[in-house]
Amino acid sequence: MSKKTVFAILATIGAPGMAFAATAVPLGEVDKQPLNITAIAMFFIFVMATLGITWWAARHTKTKDDFYAAGGGIKPWQNGTAIAGDFMSAATFLGITGAIYGFGFDALILAVGVMAAWPVILFLIAERLRNLGSYTFIDVVSYRLEKKPIRIISAIGSLSVVIFYLIAQMVGAGKLIQLLFGLDYVYAVILVSFLMICYVSFGGMLATTWVQLIKAILLLIGGTFIAFMVMKSFNFSFEAVLGSATKVHPKGNAILAPGLWMTSPVAIISIGLTMMFGIMGLPHILMRFFTVKDAKDARKSVFVATTLMGYFYILIIIIGFGAMTFVMGNPDYHDAVGKILGGGNMVALHLTHFMGGNLMLGFMSAVAFATILAVVAGLTLAGAATIAHDLYAKTFKTTPTTSVEEIRVSRIATFALGGISVVLGIAFEHQNVAFVASLALAIAASVNFPILIMSMYWRGMTTSGAVAGGVVGLVLSIGLIILGPGVWVSVIGNAEPVYPHIYPTFYSMPLAFAAIWLFSVLDKSARAKNEIARFDEQYVRSETGIGISGASKH
Repeated sequence: MSKKTVFAILATIGAPGMAFAATAVPLGEVDKQPLNITAIAMFFIFVMATLGITWWAARHTKTKDDFYAAGGGIKPWQNGTAIAGDFMSAATFLGITGAIYGFGFDALILAVGVMAAWPVILFLIAERLRNLGSYTFIDVVSYRLEKKPIRIISAIGSLSVVIFYLIAQMVGAGKLIQLLFGLDYVYAVILVSFLMICYVSFGGMLATTWVQLIKAILLLIGGTFIAFMVMKSFNFSFEAVLGSATKVHPKGNAILAPGLWMTSPVAIISIGLTMMFGIMGLPHILMRFFTVKDAKDARKSVFVATTLMGYFYILIIIIGFGAMTFVMGNPDYHDAVGKILGGGNMVALHLTHFMGGNLMLGFMSAVAFATILAVVAGLTLAGAATIAHDLYAKTFKTTPTTSVEEIRVSRIATFALGGISVVLGIAFEHQNVAFVASLALAIAASVNFPILIMSMYWRGMTTSGAVAGGVVGLVLSIGLIILGPGVWVSVIGNAEPVYPHIYPTFYSMPLAFAAIWLFSVLDKSARAKNEIARFDEQYVRSETGIGISGASKH
């Protein structure tokens, strides 16, 4: 099971590939293999380089502005590359490639769903988010609403996303290290947690950004090489790539038309909603808009991120269809892949080995680990900011909090999240973690996004509406996933799911919006009237970054 297992693991550890990865079986033991010296050497080079960056970043991290937002000094190209790095993940490279390998055209919804989010972020979210907030999106949603209840429900949503996402990442990273080094799984998870704590506790946002940026560049280099070699094999004719793919695929020309994978309109729409709007509610992504100096740089960051991701998804399409020829059409690789539906997640690395040999395979294996580590660091920092800034300093602390005190609480929170991730990573070792990451995106789309977008654009939203919408979105997203195939069948062992789809977003997100509207219009209290009246003040701040009093954002 060894290599097949680790490829499947990597394909389950991220958002865009979740729909496909959910067809995989639960993860079992990983057989220890002969050491991959190339991958290990590159792994150590990356770790040493990033620890050096962390040491450098720690010398520049003195205040909470530095810790949470790198002092607002990240350049747009750096921030945009780091944002893109969050989505140019191992799961994207392996999961979407595997989905294209198995289902062709239908799998493109995974890439399209992610890309569709960014124009909305560019035109509707980035500028207002940067002008209204300080360190987290919870600053934005609580701007004119009653601070304590809205911060608590938003923090619950954010921490739920962070923890469920961390579980998936830690299991994948632990299994990968177990395979590369022959370590026991427990020690592998502890190693990953230790590195994560180092990056976040000492380097803060500055170190996290540079780790993500370097990883993104490495993945772009590897993906470009593989796609170039595929196109070179067909004299740079994509039409020839598609023609060759249809000849070897069992479904023939059907892979170039919709309907091979998903036939239920509810499932298709739900996947699209989850991919598109879940991204807009991910706390570690929204946090990045506070690392640049102003709204103009926030928009530039989105432009850079969109450009890099668009290019990367073009590479993914070429690699996915190219794999049909070089993997599906090659018995040596195809026998290792196994059945198309069950083993397609590994085809990108088989194609990597075919095109670049052991050296390129080692490189991409190391990049896969770098990807996981970068995402884990970003998630942990977002979770620490939620605990220290949103809950401790702004909700439960009755006296003003100093910068030193808040950073200390953030570091304690980082250690706590590291410990939690180790415990949960060990607990979920033998489970298929696809549903966990699905739950993270569903919560983001059903809780964080509705509250955020309504707080910025609807004058009539009140605290009662926001809290009601958050509760409805949280309960429905978790409940429907438990009743769906990811848990009800795969984990609990029932024959048929109560809710037939992997993602609950088709129902949970619209009902969250409906609850926000209903409870807001029914709220006739004096508090609600004051919150509605403050919308004009918020609008000025969102457009200019300057409050009514003339105070700057920070």
